[in-house]
Amino acid sequence: MTEQSSSSRTQGSPLKTDLGTTTISTTVVQQIAGIAAQEVEKVQMGGSTSAAVGGFLQSVTGTVTGGGSSGGSNFSKGVSAEVGEEEAAIDLTMTIEYGQSIPQLTEAARRNVINRVESLVGLRVNEVNITVVDVQVPEERPMLGQQEEVEQQARQQEQRA
Repeated sequence: MTEQSSSSRTQGSPLKTDLGTTTISTTVVQQIAGIAAQEVEKVQMGGSTSAAVGGFLQSVTGTVTGGGSSGGSNFSKGVSAEVGEEEAAIDLTMTIEYGQSIPQLTEAARRNVINRVESLVGLRVNEVNITVVDVQVPEERPMLGQQEEVEQQARQQEQRA
């Protein structure tokens, strides 16, 4: 499989054809990268407690940070990207569960992000830089789950109003 992906990298971009050009927004790359990173178990994007508090404040005040639609902002939390016509560079900020190998989890997240962005978007990913900003104790997970439920309820009440 490595030979196929390296040979496809040397060919032209699938986003440029004789019939036209497809442009991918930075927001789309950020959302896909965020989803892909979170597909790795024991990884959470952004910081644990500060992300939960920030999400709660966002749901109460209705303020969306980081651009993009409010639906996609949760997926792109902790992700920034530079997107060109054929290439992308991605920076991830994440929290890792305590007791897990940080090098193994970050490498798994890096590989998954590269695979997803390249296959779904058609951009070549030059680099994925990862900053681990927090370690989450497994006992904190139920509290974060409760926080997410509160945020969801606040969003539903806001939509009804």
